[in-house]
Amino acid sequence: MSNYADNATAVAAVLSNYFEGIFKGDIELLRSTFHPQALVIGDINGQPYFKSLDQYLDGVKNRKSPFELGETSRMEILAIEIINSIATAKVRVPMFDFNYHDLLSLSKINGEWVIVNKLLTNVSI
Repeated sequence: MSNYADNATAVAAVLSNYFEGIFKGDIELLRSTFHPQALVIGDINGQPYFKSLDQYLDGVKNRKSPFELGETSRMEILAIEIINSIATAKVRVPMFDFNYHDLLSLSKINGEWVIVNKLLTNVSI
C-alpha cells in the first residue's frame, strides 16, 4: 500500500472499527485500533483527562455502551491527512450528552495503521 488512496482506505477502515468499538463497547475491536502504548489525553468539560490505553479501555468496558442505551451512531470522519507512514484524523464522536471531537495520530507500523495518540475534548453545541 504505497499510494495515497490505498492508505486513505486503510486509515478509514481503522477509524470505522474505532467508531464501532466505541459505539458497541467492543473492547477487543477498540483495542485492535490502537498501539499498545497509546495515550488518551484531553479535557472533558474543562477537566483534564489523561489515561493510558488500558485505563481508557477499562472505562469503556465499565459503562453502558451507546448501542446498549439505544442511541444512534452519528460518529463521523471530518478530515484525514497522510504523509508517508504517519497520519492524522479529525473525527466527531457524539454520544451520551457529549459532542466529542477527537484528533487522532496514526502510524503505519509493520504494514498496519494504528492509533498512537488520541486527543479529545467535548465541544458544547
